Amino acid sequence: MDPTVAPMQHETETEPYSGWGWWPSWRPTSMSLLKSTEAKILSCIQNEVWSRFVTLPNQDRIWTLTLTNKTAHKPLEQAPKKTPLVMVHGFGGGVGLWIRNLDALSHSRPVYAFDLLGFGRSSRPPFPTDAALAEEQFVNSMERWRESVGLENMILLGHSLGGYLATSYAIQHPSRVSHLILVDPWGFPEHPQPGVETPAGQGPEVVKRPPLPRWVKAVASVVSLFNPLAVIRAAGPWGPGLVNRLRPDFKRKFEDLFDDDTMTEYIYHCNAQTPSGEVGFRAMSESLGWAKRPMLQRVHLLPPSMPLTMLYGSRSWVDSASGDNVAQIRVQTATRTVMIEDASHHVYADQPMEFNRVVQNICNDVD
Repeated sequence: MDPTVAPMQHETETEPYSGWGWWPSWRPTSMSLLKSTEAKILSCIQNEVWSRFVTLPNQDRIWTLTLTNKTAHKPLEQAPKKTPLVMVHGFGGGVGLWIRNLDALSHSRPVYAFDLLGFGRSSRPPFPTDAALAEEQFVNSMERWRESVGLENMILLGHSLGGYLATSYAIQHPSRVSHLILVDPWGFPEHPQPGVETPAGQGPEVVKRPPLPRWVKAVASVVSLFNPLAVIRAAGPWGPGLVNRLRPDFKRKFEDLFDDDTMTEYIYHCNAQTPSGEVGFRAMSESLGWAKRPMLQRVHLLPPSMPLTMLYGSRSWVDSASGDNVAQIRVQTATRTVMIEDASHHVYADQPMEFNRVVQNICNDVD
């Protein structure tokens, strides 16, 4: 850890006022419970980790982890500087979901992971209902975060919604991104119009994929009327059990680390708080599967010199055809698609060793 870096400051957590006096007691959650559950997860980390809030110029706070290899004994002034890896989680997630990856990926370079604005332990400000403005608020917070942390450039990795936002960021701030890694990214294909057939091989969703998971269908059933995760909050004291029933896969993915409900409790506490980022996500989406501003329409704006790797799970409900389409759009550029076998949407948790190996190789190609 950089000796010039100040130690972590323990800041007081406060519950945002919801306007409903009975609401906090109805939902068995709080920022303090999220903090303690996350701390249990992060206690598994072996490397040096510095966790803190990074305060942006507008006073929003971004919860941030910085990891370095504590077994590296080479003096700092002698060690070659490696481009840091910055990891951006997906919808409804947080930094704790990277627990299978942080140690391995920080072996030879600094790794940063942060909770997106409006998610996890980061600030939860209002979001506009306009898709472009909501996207810009996310991306602007990422750039203000980069400036506040002091990174000149980075290897930028985003999963799902994080992949969509990472691409938007790279389009707007290309000089800051040495390599863009998109993991099962959301929001790339265009929504097929009713009654219009897509010619074979010329659009998204042309390859048969596994059906949408039950939890996706459950959330989709209410998204048109409410914020996407309103069902979890409306369930009140039954919310944690609902998450366990809808997402039993999360417990299985991390069962070698935790033999209890730690990970599903983390998911619950991340998403039972006052909605913010999900409001922005709802503004950006026509439904959970489609973006109002599909990234395939803009991916050509990435500079040809920027390397791009797209990782997909072979069992994911996100179709890798979008990756093939991106490669066609960015022909004669350093663009490739990698399929991780026997992995679902959460590639990094289903096959962490293979995911870490692929990402480490990408990073080593950068420097």
